[in-house]
Amino acid sequence: MAASLNLDDHPARFVAAAFADHLRRDRLRSLHTVRAYVATAHRLIGFVGEHKGGPVDIATLATLGTNDLRAYLARRRTDGLTNASAARELSAVRAFLAYAGGEGASVPRIRAPRVKRGVPRPIAPADARALADDAADARDVTWIGARDLAVLLLLYGAGLRVGEAMALDAGLLPLGEAITVTGKGNKARVVPLLGVVRDAIGEYAKLCPWPLKKGSALFRGAKGGPLDSAIVRRAVAAARVRLGLPERTTPHALRHSFATHLLGRGADLRQLQELLGHASLSSTQIYTAVDTAHLMDVYRSAHPRA
Repeated sequence: MAASLNLDDHPARFVAAAFADHLRRDRLRSLHTVRAYVATAHRLIGFVGEHKGGPVDIATLATLGTNDLRAYLARRRTDGLTNASAARELSAVRAFLAYAGGEGASVPRIRAPRVKRGVPRPIAPADARALADDAADARDVTWIGARDLAVLLLLYGAGLRVGEAMALDAGLLPLGEAITVTGKGNKARVVPLLGVVRDAIGEYAKLCPWPLKKGSALFRGAKGGPLDSAIVRRAVAAARVRLGLPERTTPHALRHSFATHLLGRGADLRQLQELLGHASLSSTQIYTAVDTAHLMDVYRSAHPRA
C-alpha cells in the first residue's frame, strides 16, 4: 500500500470545509452535527487517499462505489464502532458525497447496519420536579438558579429539545398560554405552556440582569451571552448524582417523560406528534412502547405473583 498522505495534500479537504458551511447555513444542522459530519468527511478523504494510493479530489470522490464504502465501514469497525455509530457514519458519508457530487449526483447505496431501537425510559413526575428544584437550589447566584429552574421545567412541561429551548427569542416575553418553537428542519410548531412553566420563566426574566429584548436569546449565560446547552447538561448531571437518580436522567429524558406521561393520560398519537415536532408518526409511536414498558414495571413490582 502507498504511504499515507497528509490530509493537507488532498484537494478534497476544501470540499469538506465548504460542506461544513452548507450544513450550517442551508441545512440548519446543529454545531454538534456539523462537527460530526465534517470529521467523517475528513476520515473518508484520508481513507480514500490510502485506498487509492494518491491525492483525493472531487473527481476521485465521484468514482467511489459500493465496495469502497464497505471497505471504509470495515475500517471504521476496527475502531470499535457499534451498529448505531456505523449507521450514523454511513449517513454522514452519503451526505458528504451527495454534496461533493452536486445536484443529481449518484451516491453508492449500501444497507445500513441494523440498529435495535431502544425504548427511552421516562422520569417520574416527582423526580422531574425534584431535579429542576435541586439544580436551581445548587446555584449561588439567585437569577441563575431561577434560569435553571425555568429551563428544566420548560423541557419537562412542554417537551422541548434542549437546542430548541436555547434558541428561544426574548421577544416571546411576556408569555401567553402558548409559544411558537422552531424545531428540526426549521419547522415551527405551537406548544402550550403550563402555568407553572410560565411563572418560572417570568420569575427568571424578572431577576435576569441582562436586557431581554426581541432579537436576543431568552436564556442567558452568566456573562450575558446565549446559554450553552452544555451548561444545562452539566447542571442536570450534578443534580442527578445528588438525588441518586439513574444515569438515564438527562435533559432529553425530560422530553421523553413529557411524551410518555401525556400518552399515559390519553393523548392522541397525532396530537403528540404535533407537540413534539416529529416529522414522521413512526418517531412518535416509540412512546407506545415506553408506556407499555412502564405498565409492565408497575405490574412486576406490585403483583404478588410477578
